[in-house]
Amino acid sequence: MYPFQKLIIITAPSGAGKTSIVKKLMDTDLPLGFSVSACTRKQRAGEENGKDYYFISTEDFLHKIANHEFAEFEEVYAGSYYGTLKSEIERIWKEDKAVLFDIDVQGALRIKNNFGEKALTIFIKPPSFDILVERLTQRNTESEESLKKRIDKASLELTFENKFDVVIENIVLEDAFMEAKNIINKFLF
Repeated sequence: MYPFQKLIIITAPSGAGKTSIVKKLMDTDLPLGFSVSACTRKQRAGEENGKDYYFISTEDFLHKIANHEFAEFEEVYAGSYYGTLKSEIERIWKEDKAVLFDIDVQGALRIKNNFGEKALTIFIKPPSFDILVERLTQRNTESEESLKKRIDKASLELTFENKFDVVIENIVLEDAFMEAKNIINKFLF
């Protein structure tokens, strides 16, 4: 057993600011270890295996599912799997840190369901759906079809906000970050 067995899950629809908040949290003095997700998508330029994601083949991913090696996983888009390896949680706990997740809404609900009171779920909410669409569009990282999929998924994910422990509206990033930091500090100590 490890002395610090807690999990903090930051979730939100794409474009709400969860990754920006997670990056800022990792720069604080809170005892947090970032959980690197596994995925089957192709590695993008500038991404590092084991830092950004664990990039694995679909065959390996399905093998790990069969061996119950995931704390949670999902086929996010057809043929595109993402998940959290149990070994990743153990690695962080061995460092005497709480696990910090930046994962989608469904994965967040699964982690909370599996770990109960050990897990704190924080839902980052955009000021409005229109602002979320604007943020996603301004990224210019998606094809029209891919952007439409993200917007449709975000629309659905926004309906889940009442299923999380805390909801933070991200109007000003620095304010949302400070609110998340204070909530996490209370949860840990």
